Amino acid sequence: MEFSELIRTGRAEALLLPGPGQPPVRGTLCITSHHLLLSAGHGSPGDLWLLLRNVDAVEKRVAGNSGTITLKCKNLHVLQLEIEGLEETLDIASSIEALTSLESVTTSYPFFYRPQSLRLGDAANLHPPDHFYQQVALQTDAWRLSAVNRDFDVCASYPPALVVPVGIGDEVLARSARFRQGGRFPVLCYYHTTNGTVMLRSSQPLQGANRRRCAEDEELLRAVLALGGGRGLVLDTRSAQAVQQARITGGGTEAKAAYPGWKRLHRPLERGRPLQDSFVRLVEACTDPSLSMDRWLSRLDGCRWLTHVKETLTAACLAAQGMDREGVCILVHGAEGTDTTLLVTSLAQLILDPKCRTMSGFQSLLEREWIQAGHPFQQRCAHSAYAQARPKHEAPVFLLFLDCVWQLSRQFPLSLEFGEGMLLAVFEHAYASPFGTFLCNSEKERYLCEVKTKTHSLWSSLNQSKERRRLRNPIYTPNPLALWPSVEPQSLQLWAGLFLRWTRPPEPAQEAWEQLWRIVTEQEGGDTL
Repeated sequence: MEFSELIRTGRAEALLLPGPGQPPVRGTLCITSHHLLLSAGHGSPGDLWLLLRNVDAVEKRVAGNSGTITLKCKNLHVLQLEIEGLEETLDIASSIEALTSLESVTTSYPFFYRPQSLRLGDAANLHPPDHFYQQVALQTDAWRLSAVNRDFDVCASYPPALVVPVGIGDEVLARSARFRQGGRFPVLCYYHTTNGTVMLRSSQPLQGANRRRCAEDEELLRAVLALGGGRGLVLDTRSAQAVQQARITGGGTEAKAAYPGWKRLHRPLERGRPLQDSFVRLVEACTDPSLSMDRWLSRLDGCRWLTHVKETLTAACLAAQGMDREGVCILVHGAEGTDTTLLVTSLAQLILDPKCRTMSGFQSLLEREWIQAGHPFQQRCAHSAYAQARPKHEAPVFLLFLDCVWQLSRQFPLSLEFGEGMLLAVFEHAYASPFGTFLCNSEKERYLCEVKTKTHSLWSSLNQSKERRRLRNPIYTPNPLALWPSVEPQSLQLWAGLFLRWTRPPEPAQEAWEQLWRIVTEQEGGDTL
């Protein structure tokens, strides 16, 4: 199918109403295979260049010989277009809806995007899967790099290279994988250099109602304890009741008798529909200008988004505290191990490891703990908060992670090398991007679609010197200590820079921050002359 078949009207005269505080722009509206363009001529700063993949919902209204199209975007921006001509309005709305609903990965814009400043194929050399192992090998020889999943036969959602105990053979790993949902057997995700404890992640064991056991899985976790101090904690991101229900359908958790030395702790974290509904209710409250202060506070509390932030940070702190202060090994899993599991493991590393708080370290963390670890971005980020249809596989788990990172950056403003701009950029590109970094649901799918060789990497763009200066925290001071955030209600705030950025003018604190950034940047520029 050709893109041209879906474009019923390619051009019309339109008036763009971009939002509060911005002047309307009149010009010629054009639709291409991947973009919506509006040009006022003469290089007007109000020109629109919108990636159609960013459109979350299309609403149309007609009256007389004209109409209005409202575009609700995945980055939470809302645009209104007043279009001349009734037929043109309906045709343009239909074209946008058709082009934004395409699901084919290889026909998406990243496969056509060719910026002159970047070289195709760089993505294959950025943050390779064996880079983490090389860092661990500098500290200890107790772990090895396994290629048991080199053809993605053992686990479709794992990368080809995985770090496992040195004494455990690939056959043991393969049998353990058959005992874990989706083949996600326990693998190393963090080595704590302070005391040699480790953090692993996996999916749930397929214990079932008959309490099945797997000798190889038990052997693998015994080997972990032998390398990490003899004590372990399974941090299950489900409630005890959810585990009981999972046993009915073949799942479960590690039995105490089968895994001596491992204790179990339940820290339930919401995912799926409850988390998506919370996100939707929060955005609805943030975009409703009619709310009084009391009603606004009630709506904010009712959506429970900050409750999810608190529970997530609490679970991550428990994992980090277990390693750093109690000297125990940590195994994190929920059911599939691709959502709440990654929330805990990635945030715990940010809390403990100062390298993860640098620009490059944060990118490596995202690659290792989210992209290569199999978070299904294509499913979870198919829509944002505005879409009418809400499939059960959609959920803002990754956005919740970014919000927790923002909370850390606010409580420890000097300790992260990157600023809010980096978090906003990553959020937007996870939902709609010209780069291939967040495409697909797993490394296997990216390999089959040749994403790394046929698309550009977001990290290549963000690592250009101009972008790095823009996204860097101007008052960053390396902090070798762990960051222990407060999760008290008065310590957690709504991320206004994301949820309110399109509906209200910048706050004085934000303007002061931007001024500070300009001063530091100008001083650095003067020093290099």
